[in-house]
Amino acid sequence: MQIGPYRLKNQLIVAPMAGVTDQPFRNLCLRYGAALAVSEMLSSNPDVWDTDKSRLRMTHAGEDGIRSVQIAGADPELMANAAVVNVQQGAQIIDINMGCPAKKVNKKLAGSALLQDPVQVEAILRAVVAAVDVPVTLKIRTGWAPEHRNGVHIAQIAEDCGIASLAVHGRTRQCMYKGNAEYDTIKAIKKQISIPVVANGDILTPEKARFVLDYTGVDALMIGRGAQGRPWIFREIQHYLDTGNKLAPVEMDEKRQVMLEHLKLLYNLYGDYKGIRFARKHVGWYLDQENQRPFRAEFNRLETVEEQCSMVERYFDEFVAY
Repeated sequence: MQIGPYRLKNQLIVAPMAGVTDQPFRNLCLRYGAALAVSEMLSSNPDVWDTDKSRLRMTHAGEDGIRSVQIAGADPELMANAAVVNVQQGAQIIDINMGCPAKKVNKKLAGSALLQDPVQVEAILRAVVAAVDVPVTLKIRTGWAPEHRNGVHIAQIAEDCGIASLAVHGRTRQCMYKGNAEYDTIKAIKKQISIPVVANGDILTPEKARFVLDYTGVDALMIGRGAQGRPWIFREIQHYLDTGNKLAPVEMDEKRQVMLEHLKLLYNLYGDYKGIRFARKHVGWYLDQENQRPFRAEFNRLETVEEQCSMVERYFDEFVAY
């Protein structure tokens, strides 16, 4: 798949997820075979850029792979300015968020709320594409409600505006993350436009990845929640696409190593206080089985880096011994 001058090594992309796809997570996914990892959503409002959260999202030092930065907002001028600033700071691709269903984003008429206003969609896309000399991509949902799936129309606008590739989550704004993703709209979009199309939503297994590629005919897949606590899913999917065979489950020694490395990267990026709190979330995803609930509950009460790392080590020592 080609995005402007960038040729991706395979068909697997990490979805942008606020509070999840920070630099440590993106780099782990890239190491495990993802071709591209899109950053967390950054507001186009410059008034919030001086916060710790925004500064970390706008920093690309030590970034692996192609730097794709997602921006969100409803004002064409602010969006264009945000694109320019992020390119100046190292972004190689600008991704526009018109897919987020969160209320705090939609109440500002940003994210997937924009799907109700194709005229504003066009104004934003034209402004951003004209403002920067790097590829601009777009992420949308299939529409704003099941009875209003206008994804094909939005996709045609995107192509006309010069968008380099389009990612589509197979749910509407109203659906949030409930129910099952549908791929008929994504299939229809792929048939109607010539720019690359990326399918997103409920791609949790290698078999599902193969099905979605074959059914929709898309150029690539975007993996979001399926990678939480499983950065190696990209390796598993690629192996299955290449061979038709499933890899053996990840070894516990490798899982231990990845978890501990991930924790240390979080501490280094956020500092101890915030890093400890982010670590709780990620460890909950790595160890999400019902029988691991007591461990997670105890882990979430820990307040120091040393306690967290020691408890993870102890968990795996006891698992191997058992």
